[in-house]
Amino acid sequence: MGRAHEVRAASMAKTAAMKSSKYAKWGKEIFQAAKAGVPDPEMNQSLKRTIERAKKDQCPADVIKRAIAKAQGVASGASKEKIYEGYGSGNVAVIVECLTDNDNRTFTEVRTAFNKTGGTLGTSVSYMFNRKAQFVFDGMSEDEAMEALMMAELDFEDMSTDEDGYVTIYAAPADFEGIKNALLAAKPELEFEECSVDLIPSTYVDLDEDHEAKFKRLLALLREYDDVSEIYHNANITEEDEE
Repeated sequence: MGRAHEVRAASMAKTAAMKSSKYAKWGKEIFQAAKAGVPDPEMNQSLKRTIERAKKDQCPADVIKRAIAKAQGVASGASKEKIYEGYGSGNVAVIVECLTDNDNRTFTEVRTAFNKTGGTLGTSVSYMFNRKAQFVFDGMSEDEAMEALMMAELDFEDMSTDEDGYVTIYAAPADFEGIKNALLAAKPELEFEECSVDLIPSTYVDLDEDHEAKFKRLLALLREYDDVSEIYHNANITEEDEE
């Protein structure tokens, strides 16, 4: 079909991957907002605002529904949270958070993904991570963000601005809702690149080409499983590199 077809196909694949990553972020935010309160947007204002922002970003309705359904499953006891730890290729620390109604199925799927890609499951690595509230955004300067948090009498652990103008804030998980609401109160149209409570690694691991390829394969396999809700790792690769 020619080089032009290959270029178009590659471009479409990259666009699809970017959309998938974006929708996954919205699903994560919606799930966390629903889990933190009542999984009903009419009774949970934080969830309602998150859904409104997701829709504005053209997030599909089924992504929103699935995220809320997951949170409802946890609240009702229909699903349980399971956490698996281990090492991926290149000695990368990996934590896999799952929501499941079948422990055996989920464990088998996660173990298979690690085994197929040169990893090992069952070794504790959680000591290499700290759970923190994380906010990444542009459209508001660091000084403006700091003023908004000071006015709301909220503390944070760290705030910085990268070369592209994105502000990153790390804070205690308990301050997640307060900081999010304070920033949105100061600038309602503010859109977050990242807005969640995550496990942040204390150190990162650099990978050579072979280990990086195997580790990306691990990520791809884990993301195919419906039970996997979040993957944390300390590989020194960007989200774009992961696709």
